[in-house]
Amino acid sequence: MDDKVFTLLEKMYVEMQGMKQNMTTMESKMTAIESNMTTMESNMATKHDIVRLENKMDTNFKALYDGLKLNTEKLYDVETRLGSLEDKVEKNELEIRVIKGAN
Repeated sequence: MDDKVFTLLEKMYVEMQGMKQNMTTMESKMTAIESNMTTMESNMATKHDIVRLENKMDTNFKALYDGLKLNTEKLYDVETRLGSLEDKVEKNELEIRVIKGAN
C-alpha cells in the first residue's frame, strides 16, 4: 500500500510541477501583454489633445475663410475699377471718332 501511495504522490508532484511551469509561462505572457497595453495607452491621444487640435483647426479655418473673404472683396474692387476704365475707354474712343470725323 505504501508503494501505491508513494507512486500516487510522485505522479501528483510531477503534475504539480508541470502546472507550476504553465503558471510561470502564463505570468510572463501576462506581463508582456500589460507592457504592450501600457505602451499603447501612452501612445493614444487624450481627449485634451483632441480638443486642442480641434481648436487649432478651427482657428486655421477661420484664418483661411478671412483670407478668402478678403480676396473676394479685392477681386470685386478690381472688377469695379476695370468696368469703370472700360467705360472711360469706350467714351474716349467715341470722342476720338467724333473728332476724326469732324476733320
